[in-house]
Parts: sequence; C-alpha cells; structure tokens
Amino acid sequence: MKRRLEKVVSVVLAVVIAVGLAACNTNSGAGAGNPATVQAATTDQADQVDKAEAGQTEAADQATNGKRVYFAAPLFNEAEREYNLKIVSILEAHGYEVFLPQRDGFLAPELEGKTEEEKTEMIFAKDRDEVLKADILFMMLDGRVPDEGACVELGIAYASGKRCYGLKGDARSVELDMDLNPMITGCFIKLFYNLDEEELIKSLEEYLEQNEL
Repeated sequence: MKRRLEKVVSVVLAVVIAVGLAACNTNSGAGAGNPATVQAATTDQADQVDKAEAGQTEAADQATNGKRVYFAAPLFNEAEREYNLKIVSILEAHGYEVFLPQRDGFLAPELEGKTEEEKTEMIFAKDRDEVLKADILFMMLDGRVPDEGACVELGIAYASGKRCYGLKGDARSVELDMDLNPMITGCFIKLFYNLDEEELIKSLEEYLEQNEL
C-alpha cells in the first residue's frame, strides 16, 4: 500500500512538473520575458520613431519645396551687410527660405569667451551644415576677388549637387580677358551680372518672376 501511494505521488509530481515546464515554454514562445522578443519589440519601436522623424523631415522638405537657399557673401562691413539683406529680401519675397550667415548664423555674444579654435570650429560646422541642408547656393561675387569663405561654401555646395547661382555688380576682378575665374563661374547655373545696380536687381527680379532657381 505504501509503495502504491509513493508511485501515485511520484506520478502526480511528474505531471505537475511537466505542466509547469509546458506553461513556461508557452510563455517564452509568446515573448514574455524572452530577451530576443524584447529586443525585437524595442527595434520595432525604434523603427517607428525613425519613420516618424523621416516623415517629419520629408514634410519639412515638401514645405520648402526645394527652395531652401544658402546665401554666401562677404559680410565684413556695413555696406556689404546691407546689400546682402537687400538681395535676400528679394529672394524671400519670391518664396525662398534663405539662410543668411550674418543674420541666421552665430551672434557675437554666443562666441564670447570662446578661444579662436572654438570659434573656428563652431562657425565652420554651422555654415557647412547649413550649406548641406540647402537646395540652392546663391553667391555674391563683388570685390577684388570673391570672398574666400564664400568660395569654400560654393565648392561644398557644387560637390554636393546643389543648384548654384551667382550675382556680380562690379568689375574689379578682371583676369586677362575673363572677368572671373572659370573654376568659379563653371559652378553656376546662371550668373546675374550688370555694373548698373538697378539693372542688376531688375534682371534678378524678372528672372525670379518667370523661373525657379
């Protein structure tokens, strides 16, 4: 009798253990506490976030409709800055979203206390990133030679497949029988050039009324 009771108890215990193991396997298969399943769920959530961010970026791009402009120009005296603003206002009046470094880049107070190396790194990184975000680069070419920084920005833009345009209203950069270095003018889809400021601005406005940059 005792042996029979022991056998019954053993069988019951075996059944309980088997049922418990089966339940654990079922839960594991459903993903509860399964590291692989948790990781997969986390990856899915990350993918959803990435898709949402990509959708927001795409919506922003559609909003600007390829009309985001980086305005490359000298900005080291009041006359240059005023003229830059004048041309930028024309572009913005025709629906272009313009990044103008003198207005939209780092302000002087933001650079106070920075070393020269830190200032260089901050300004370069900011302007480079804005060139890469733009659809169009619009470059001012006035001066004895085109502004060095603007030339670098033009090179980055052209190499990145941006649409590049130039504007020039003086004749100081005469080089032999060519007024501008062909390595610069070769980057432009169109160069607006007139020594008469009123005619130059008129030609730009007429072009914008009939064409997209």
